[in-house]
Amino acid sequence: MHATAALVFGVLALLFAGPVPALLSRARWPYRAPRAALVLWQAIALAAVLSAFGSGLAIASQLLVPGPDGRPTTSPVEEIDALGLPLWLLYVAVLALTLMVGARLIFSVVQVGIRTRRRRSRHRMLVDLLDNGPTASPLARAPDLRVLDAAEPIAYCLPGLRRRVVLSRGTFTKLSDVEIAAILSHERSHLRARHDLVLEAFTAVNAAFPKVVRSKSALGSVQLLVEMLADDSAVRATGPAALARALVACSGSHAPNGAMAAGGPDTLLRVQRLASSETRAATSVSLAAYAASVAILVVPTIAVAVPWLTELSRLFRAL
Repeated sequence: MHATAALVFGVLALLFAGPVPALLSRARWPYRAPRAALVLWQAIALAAVLSAFGSGLAIASQLLVPGPDGRPTTSPVEEIDALGLPLWLLYVAVLALTLMVGARLIFSVVQVGIRTRRRRSRHRMLVDLLDNGPTASPLARAPDLRVLDAAEPIAYCLPGLRRRVVLSRGTFTKLSDVEIAAILSHERSHLRARHDLVLEAFTAVNAAFPKVVRSKSALGSVQLLVEMLADDSAVRATGPAALARALVACSGSHAPNGAMAAGGPDTLLRVQRLASSETRAATSVSLAAYAASVAILVVPTIAVAVPWLTELSRLFRAL
């Protein structure tokens, strides 16, 4: 691994962390293939992390140049004479930035996981205590459903091992049975697919990169795609009209931290999508997105893993 590889990986990391997500967030085709688009988003996020680590490893290989036997030939400080002070300082800065991204990523994963689960645990306990019991509707008798005594329509879910779907009495009084079934199908789709884990991963990756290089729109776009996937699941169960009416009725409801609400700021966009042909799967678009995901993910992985494993094998043989 050498300076050119470090530069290439650094540029890729910057592109995958900022401009590429910004461009993808403005595209309309993901609305026609949200599952494939979500896979592409995941590939871009992972490729950004791998490229950042690849740049750091390439820089490290310049600061500890291995000899023919695989052992480092100099110390990092002694490389100043070979590289020159400005270039040496640049290499050290890039390596430090890479280590910072790695440390922030680990910290963010742990922090997001612990905080989210604590919030869900507290809120789960509250909705269990405030549960108003079953209403006259047979749809309210599911073991994972909790009904709150509120007049406005409310619908959200609490993912996890002890998952909950939370509705209000206003939801049962203002929505028809088929609309309630659509909302329940939407929320249970989130729970089955564990969309919360996808959002947690993106939250952690988003926090790992410095604000000056990361895209602000990536997390919001992934949240919208997750909602569209749940919408598509509900459409298959009840049809688009019932779900659209239910989403409009629950558009004012908000989820607590750690939960996933049926309504939200993107409700109008989702309802417009349900009324158009964008819910129909676009096979060609999906295949292109999957192919791009494989290319984006495999190329940096191979480029990082193969040279790193080669260097490790040489070092172990020398010991």
